[in-house]
Amino acid sequence: MPLDSSNVVIFIILAFCLGAVLILGRNSIPDRLRRGMALIATLLICFAFFLIVYFLANMGA
Repeated sequence: MPLDSSNVVIFIILAFCLGAVLILGRNSIPDRLRRGMALIATLLICFAFFLIVYFLANMGA
């Protein structure tokens, strides 16, 4: 089942935007939510990097 590239691009953009929002708004996020949201954002950004590398590796196939 091939991945739809438009969905992947949207996910990558949203993952990086979530990371940017968390970094820019870190003072207004409550302490209880900050650690969990940071962990989730880190996982999403790592998966986005994986998808970027995966698509670059399979670009010629």
